[in-house]
Amino acid sequence: MRKIEHTGQFKRDYKRETKGLTVLCFPFSETTPRKPKDVKTSAPGSIDHWLSRWLAVQALLGLGLVCVAVYFVTNLSFMARQSEELQHKEEVIRHLVAEIGAEDELTSLRHKLDDFFVGHADLQLRLSTAAGALVYSSASTAQAPISQRQLTFDVPSMLLGTSALRAQMTLNTEADAELMRRLAWTLLACALAGSALIYLSGVWLVRRGLAPIHDLAQQAAALAPDSLDQSLDGSGQAEELQPLVTQFNALLARLDYAYKQLDGFNADVAHELRNPLTILIGETELALSGNREANELREVLGLNLEELRRLAGLVNDMLFLSRAACGALARRDRIDSLAMIAAEVIDYHDASLQEAGLRAEVQGDSSGFFDTALLRRALSNLLSNATHFAEPGSVVELAIDSDATNAVKLSVSNIGPTIPEEHQSRLFDRFYRASPAREHSETNHGLGLSIVAAIARMHGGKTFVESAIGRTTVGFVLPMGSTQPTNPI
Repeated sequence: MRKIEHTGQFKRDYKRETKGLTVLCFPFSETTPRKPKDVKTSAPGSIDHWLSRWLAVQALLGLGLVCVAVYFVTNLSFMARQSEELQHKEEVIRHLVAEIGAEDELTSLRHKLDDFFVGHADLQLRLSTAAGALVYSSASTAQAPISQRQLTFDVPSMLLGTSALRAQMTLNTEADAELMRRLAWTLLACALAGSALIYLSGVWLVRRGLAPIHDLAQQAAALAPDSLDQSLDGSGQAEELQPLVTQFNALLARLDYAYKQLDGFNADVAHELRNPLTILIGETELALSGNREANELREVLGLNLEELRRLAGLVNDMLFLSRAACGALARRDRIDSLAMIAAEVIDYHDASLQEAGLRAEVQGDSSGFFDTALLRRALSNLLSNATHFAEPGSVVELAIDSDATNAVKLSVSNIGPTIPEEHQSRLFDRFYRASPAREHSETNHGLGLSIVAAIARMHGGKTFVESAIGRTTVGFVLPMGSTQPTNPI
C-alpha cells in the first residue's frame, strides 16, 4: 500500500486517532467472541450427590404422601367395620329385649345376653332404666380400655315399669389401634428405606450417566498446548453432549487459528522491523567508520529519519489495530454529506492519481453519525489500495449507497487484475499482501486494509470484497447509528 504523509487536517486527525494508545492488546482472533457477562449461580458441588439428594427428597415426599394415604384409608376402613359391628349388635340386643314381655323373664334376658357376649370379649353392654337403675351389665372388673367406641340407644321395653331401657354398648378397639400404630411405623420405615435406596441407586446412576463427561475431561486433559489441532472424540457420547463437544472443538479450532495468527503476526512484525533496523544500523556504522563531511552525515541522517518515520507509522498502525481489537468504539459525529468527505479524500490523493494516470469520481451520497477522521482514513486506505492496482487510464469509483436497513455502504471499485478467491478471505488480515510483487514494498507494510476492517468494526459494521471479470470492489457497510459509544477511541 502506498505510504500516505498525513499533513494538515489528516495529520491532526491521525494524531487524535492514535492519542493515548499505549496498551498493546493482540487478540487471539479477529472473530473471537466477546466474553459474556458473568451470571451468578449457586454451585451444586458434586452433581451426583446433589441430584441424588434431591431425588431422595422427592422420593421421601412421594412415598410419604402414599404412606399417609394408606394410613388414613386403612383407619377409615377400621372405623367403618367397627360402626357396622356396633350396628349389628344393636339389632341383636333390640331383638332379645323385645322377646321379654314380663318382669319375671328378666332373669332369662340376662342369661340370653350372657350367652350372646360369650366370645365377644371386646364388647360390653350396660342396660339401665331412665332413672338410672342398672338392669344388666356385661362389663368385667378389668380396667377400661384406652381405645374404645361407644354406642348409646334406647330399647323399647315394659320391664320395671318403664317404656324403654337405656343401652350403652362399648367396643374395645385397642387391637385395631395397635395395628394402626404398627402400620404407621412400618410405613415410615418403608418410606425412609425407599428414600435411602433411591439415594444410593441415584448416586450410582448419576455417576454412570456422568461417566462420558469424565471421559471428555480426560481427553481435554490430554491435550497439550502444541496439539490444539486435535479435537475431542464425541462419536461415542450421548446426544445431549454432542453440542458441548462440537462447541469445544470449535473453540479449539479458534484457539489453534489464533495461535497460528499470533505467531504469524509476531513473525511479520519482526520481519517488518528487522529490515529498516538493519538498514539504520548499517548506514550508521558506515557513517561512523571514517571521517565524513557534514553534508554526507546530513544525508545519512535524512535517510535514517525517513526510515524512522516509516517505523513510527508502522508502530502507530499496530497500536491502532491493537486498541481497536480490544473493543474501542468510534465516536459518533453528525455527517450531513459523505460525498463531501469522499471528495476531500480524492483531493488528498490527487497527485498520486495523476501519477498513475487515473481519475476518481464519487457516486451517491448519504448521511449519518460516524467518526469523521476514521472514515477519512478508511476511504484513504481503500483509494490508495485501488490506485496501486487500477489500470492506467481507468476510472476509480468511490460509491456511497444507503439501503432500507438503516445502513450505508461505502466502496471503492477499480478496473484491474482479478483477485483469486483464495486471497479474498484473507485480504483484510494483518501484513497480508495478495500481490507477491509487493512483499518487499518500501512504502507499504500490509496493514492498510486491516485498518479499514478495524474502523468498520469500531462502527459496528463489516467489510466485503468482490472481484470478478477484471473489476475489484472493496468496501465496508456501517450502521447509521445515532448513539454515542461508551468507550470511544
